[in-house]
Amino acid sequence: MAEESNKVVAERRENFGKGYARRLRAAGKIPAVIYGHGGDPLHVAVPAHHVALLLRKANAILEIEVDGGSHLTLVKDVQKDPVRQIIEHLDLLAVRQGEKVEVEIPVHLSGEPFSGTVALVELNTLKLEAEATHIPEFVVIDIEGAVEGTQIHAKDVVLPRGSVLADDADLLVVNIVVPAAGRGTDEESATEAPAAE
Repeated sequence: MAEESNKVVAERRENFGKGYARRLRAAGKIPAVIYGHGGDPLHVAVPAHHVALLLRKANAILEIEVDGGSHLTLVKDVQKDPVRQIIEHLDLLAVRQGEKVEVEIPVHLSGEPFSGTVALVELNTLKLEAEATHIPEFVVIDIEGAVEGTQIHAKDVVLPRGSVLADDADLLVVNIVVPAAGRGTDEESATEAPAAE
């Protein structure tokens, strides 16, 4: 069922330029280009609202239907208006079933570190190689009970099945530390207490 919702009916566009793009957006469409596999780029217009909903998921796969043909694509670049945050243009990479692609996957933490420590996320995303049609939404790092000084590197992360690390294995992803403020307040309160009396 989820595959169904990724279908996007597009129309081929022959016109280019800012004025034309502005008119397209006013009509509720987004200019996009499909490229890859050595073919000529295919310029299309896609429905803005439907695509905006699909883009809430990182590394969205869109099945673009245009001129009676279907193109499986990975969203590679989304250009937004910096002020109004509306999507101005999409770059779509043509992919094939089973083809491997490099993608940036968000890092999520699970659990709580040892009492009095905090987890500093040094890397918000990890670069993985995954099948284009089975890109994980995120990677989960379990930090339950992790003590001060625990360091989790890219090579320590348990990757979703079918994914391979494409980043440097020694990159620091999560660092468990005692906050500096937490250390200072105990000493400060101890020295301030007698003065208050």
